[in-house]
Amino acid sequence: MTATAGMKLGLALGYWGARQPEGQPQLVALAEELGYDSVWTAEAYGSDALTPLAWLGAATTRLKLCTGIVQLSARTPTATAMAAMTIDHLSDGRMVLGIGASGPQVVEGWYGQPYPKPLARTREYVDILRRTFARDVVTHHGAFYRLPYDAGLGLPSSGLGKPLRSTLHPVRESIPILLAAEGPKNVAMAAEIADGWIPLFYSPHGSRFYDAALAEGFARPAARCTPDDFEIACSVEVHLDDDVERAADRVRPFIALYVGGMGARGANFHYEAVARMGYEAECARIQDLYLEGRKAEAAALVPTSLVEKIALIGPKEKIRDDLAAWVESPVTTLVISADAPTLRLMAELVG
Repeated sequence: MTATAGMKLGLALGYWGARQPEGQPQLVALAEELGYDSVWTAEAYGSDALTPLAWLGAATTRLKLCTGIVQLSARTPTATAMAAMTIDHLSDGRMVLGIGASGPQVVEGWYGQPYPKPLARTREYVDILRRTFARDVVTHHGAFYRLPYDAGLGLPSSGLGKPLRSTLHPVRESIPILLAAEGPKNVAMAAEIADGWIPLFYSPHGSRFYDAALAEGFARPAARCTPDDFEIACSVEVHLDDDVERAADRVRPFIALYVGGMGARGANFHYEAVARMGYEAECARIQDLYLEGRKAEAAALVPTSLVEKIALIGPKEKIRDDLAAWVESPVTTLVISADAPTLRLMAELVG
């Protein structure tokens, strides 16, 4: 069994496709039975993150209930705080709120909200969340949010708004907030204002870029956490297979989608994150093919070495050996999307 020095495991359920994936309640029950620490839902422009979390969480007693992630533009800060506080009551204090700015295609195309200045918007959003959790009388006069609303954001006001505090008394005055972030400024802000960070396309092999960004945030005077009490919950695909290439083939379409299709040319944070790992030329070609509609060819260009940097693939012995780099990294929770046998394997290796 691998010595893992406190490494935790989370079960990623993600967001739905056409409908809820079959077997989710059974997977959640198995994860709790195996000692997993948390379960994670998500949202894009279909299923939301909060409703499945509440429904599945009702059948659990110990798992932390985490959103990975709630999109900022989907709800006002106080609406998100209300939902988080409600789930925290229903679960006896197990809610963890992962939030993120998403990208301009979703924010402006689906939610009809402006995308520019996502960092400044996030900072205001988190401030309002914390005030609401603490049951303060919430007032805020920022560039993006006004409580009470006034005409400062360009639309007329009735002038009848009044400062309010939540009628719901919190289970905890500070529900943990984790920020999804990829760029250096956003990662540094996560270390400054949040209780944790949700990376995507993180690799324990050469993480100096992220180490520097986190260190910058921790060094700021208003930083909430230190590296010792800061949560880093990283999604890691795990595919058990005696054939490494066959296992890698299950990950390649995911990487190609995010590098090639999740964002516009020149405005794709995922592309930039993967390119920083030393795959700039590969990313350019993958994006070209993907935007031309040649998705299978784009996926075929994803190098196996890249897959191995961000995922755990291959036979059990290889996964066990490759896991050591993750254990030695700053990551505190591996959040995996897997079937029952793989859940059991990771519980064995990390347990």
